[in-house]
Amino acid sequence: MSTSSDITRIGMAARYSEAAVFNGVVYLAGMVPERGDTDITGQTEDVLEQVRQRLEEAGSNKSRILRTQIYLTDINDITAMNVVWDAWVVPGTAPPRATVQAALANPAYRIEIVVTAAVAN
Repeated sequence: MSTSSDITRIGMAARYSEAAVFNGVVYLAGMVPERGDTDITGQTEDVLEQVRQRLEEAGSNKSRILRTQIYLTDINDITAMNVVWDAWVVPGTAPPRATVQAALANPAYRIEIVVTAAVAN
């Protein structure tokens, strides 16, 4: 973790941080699967677990998500992805969300998720 003035960065690498916290808001980088050899269900579970972990590290949680962007390499995976998403989201706290088809950096990735959330009080 690195703090630069009033911005806290978590999981810093040379090119990016996994999260940044500023003014009570957590901005996560795009989270991709740690394993590319599973189907959309397994990759969605993997990515959502990473999102949960990063939010906790930043002092937030999945009930505090303000916005989510989901990128799928094949939009036909949306139904299977939604099954996992619906089970993961805290009832009554579903955030605004966009889901689009996009080419991802690694052809093995089927999903990438970007989240913005409020820090827990």
